[in-house]
Amino acid sequence: MKKIGFIGTGNMGGALARAASKNPNCKLLLANRHPEKAAALADLIGGTVTDNAAAAAEADYLFLGVKPQMLADMLKSVKDVLAARNDVVLVSMAAGTPISRICDLLEKEYPIIRIMPNTPAAVGEGMILYSCNAAVTAAQEEEFLALMAASGRFSKLDEKLIDAGSGVSGCGPAFVALFIEAMADGGVACGLPRKQALEFAAQTVAGTAKLMLEEGLHPGQLKDAVCSPGGTTIQGVRTLEEKGMRGAVMDAVIAAVEKNKDLH
Repeated sequence: MKKIGFIGTGNMGGALARAASKNPNCKLLLANRHPEKAAALADLIGGTVTDNAAAAAEADYLFLGVKPQMLADMLKSVKDVLAARNDVVLVSMAAGTPISRICDLLEKEYPIIRIMPNTPAAVGEGMILYSCNAAVTAAQEEEFLALMAASGRFSKLDEKLIDAGSGVSGCGPAFVALFIEAMADGGVACGLPRKQALEFAAQTVAGTAKLMLEEGLHPGQLKDAVCSPGGTTIQGVRTLEEKGMRGAVMDAVIAAVEKNKDLH
């Protein structure tokens, strides 16, 4: 039984804790600066409500789930506890914060796995990007992936590419949600009830993504398969192109990546 500690149980920390709770080999330790938030999560998924120091003292894998601007103060508060250990792997999800920065703050090189997850991890459909420093052993990396497998897909990246990946998969759920809402709004404008319009749009996005991944298809192939000559879909595609949809989405990803780099 491995102890998985979470310092921070907000949207992202909570999503990963939900995924970890599905593994019978995990015991969860949940800490939050607002204990009632950790308690509410524990009521839903199990686990022990604790504080930062206790999580740092006991966890085999310790998730650092606080906002980047709060990371330095949080690490300072558990620095001495961690210094007394040699068997903990730190898992950082702080945007724009390289592994070297965490080691500098702790004044010691720990095994650190830097991850960039996304919120669909809560339902086992996450896209989790990760990078390890040299102190992480192959066995620790393999164990981490096994313990967190219920989160979704994992992809190992050179750390210098984490920011770019974050702009796509980390920020992407917000972009996709905006697209789903816009699709549903269009349906409502044409007379569909709101609840059904949202269901139609969301399932269409989910199904299209699954088809692409499972069949190994390029998005252009999926588009072309729906666009009959002189048909309705190609007229909708033409309108999206006229309105600059592709450029707007590309600009959104680039803006998010540039903001990540500003956080360094």
